[in-house]
Amino acid sequence: MILFFYNVALLTALAAGAPWWLWRVATTQKYREGLWERLGWVPERIKRLAEDYKPVIWLHAVSVGEVLAVSRLAEEIGAAFPGHRLLVSTTTRTGQMLARDRFGAERVFYCPLDLPWAVRAYLNVLHPAMLVLAETEFWPNLLNGCFRRGVPVAVVNARISDRSWPRYRMLRALWKPILGKLSRVLAQSELDSERLKALGCRADRVSVSGNLKFDVRVPKEAEATRLLRSVGVGLRFVVAGSTLEGEETALLESWRQLLGSNRRLVLAPRHPDRFGAVAALLTGSGIEWIRRSEWNGKKVENPAPLNGGQVVLLDSIGELASVYSLASVAFVGGSIVEAGGHNPLEPAQFGVPIVMGPHYVNFRAITEDLRAHDAVRIAGREELAEVLSELLTHDDEARAMGARARKVFEEQAGATGRSVEALREILETSSERPSFAGTVRA
Repeated sequence: MILFFYNVALLTALAAGAPWWLWRVATTQKYREGLWERLGWVPERIKRLAEDYKPVIWLHAVSVGEVLAVSRLAEEIGAAFPGHRLLVSTTTRTGQMLARDRFGAERVFYCPLDLPWAVRAYLNVLHPAMLVLAETEFWPNLLNGCFRRGVPVAVVNARISDRSWPRYRMLRALWKPILGKLSRVLAQSELDSERLKALGCRADRVSVSGNLKFDVRVPKEAEATRLLRSVGVGLRFVVAGSTLEGEETALLESWRQLLGSNRRLVLAPRHPDRFGAVAALLTGSGIEWIRRSEWNGKKVENPAPLNGGQVVLLDSIGELASVYSLASVAFVGGSIVEAGGHNPLEPAQFGVPIVMGPHYVNFRAITEDLRAHDAVRIAGREELAEVLSELLTHDDEARAMGARARKVFEEQAGATGRSVEALREILETSSERPSFAGTVRA
């Protein structure tokens, strides 16, 4: 009954918003891309893979952050279950692009909208042996469709952020009958575990496995890293990653105080659709700058050396994590503005000293762990230039701080292995009983 009212509300909202959505589809490429897939048209490449009679494990990761988090897990799933076919879905366009690069375009697709017919179309084709959700991507129709067919559903790297917790708690009546049917929930922390159980997850199926992001390693050196190294011999880079609106302005104000003949700033906006706006901001700042995309198609030895104090706009996707390896200091964005922060582990794995703003609730456990080990500096807009300058000036202190960050990163590893073992138990248990997922494909 709750699902019925959910669908009525969902369809009513879609009907009311139809004019706006049609306008966005007509005028914006990112809304058009993958539209038919989202509405239930299963791509032929996915149909071909699903029809080879290898049981499918469907892994869903919403966007770039989740794709990065499950990248190591996806590799381990492939190695641990060679008799299965791993297919990956994403929600956002940027997540789709990164997933295709990481996992191969032939096995990546857009997740269907949570409409009964769209979900049914994919389940009819994939007949998944298991659905694996990253973090807390709960969609009632998708989950209910799996439960009705006997498809086990696992949640890895599960968390309930401070921001989303009140909304989930308010809708407990909706979530309790759904979340109680999940086969396994692997939480990032004890707090996440308690919150998930309070929402209706069965206590005997919830456990704390840790954060998958501690296990993620950069799979290969990015082209941008090689290019920057070739034009930046002897230079010191400040890499500002995943920045949001308002933060680039703060960074450029600070950069004016840090300009030096051997210092360069790499600025990497979080969202690709802001590359143009940040480029305009750089042009108006009067600071010399260059686009990473200007090097596309050129050989490594061709780009001209960077000039003193120059800013590099990293207008690419999937290269930031590798570029952090060049940093003398890293600033992790989404933390000066009140957006909850982004992942400080990307620079931590390279032993890079980290600076963040005071708003890091989305990565609170990780950041507090780094703070406890004196492996991160927290600075507001007013202190940013001073803190960056201190770390650029005091080399020994910066190196020691980076070493502590790397130690925190390495000591927290292991979530991937625990997740794989939990998924193995689910598959072994589900294979012992007949289900719709195991029937002959139509």
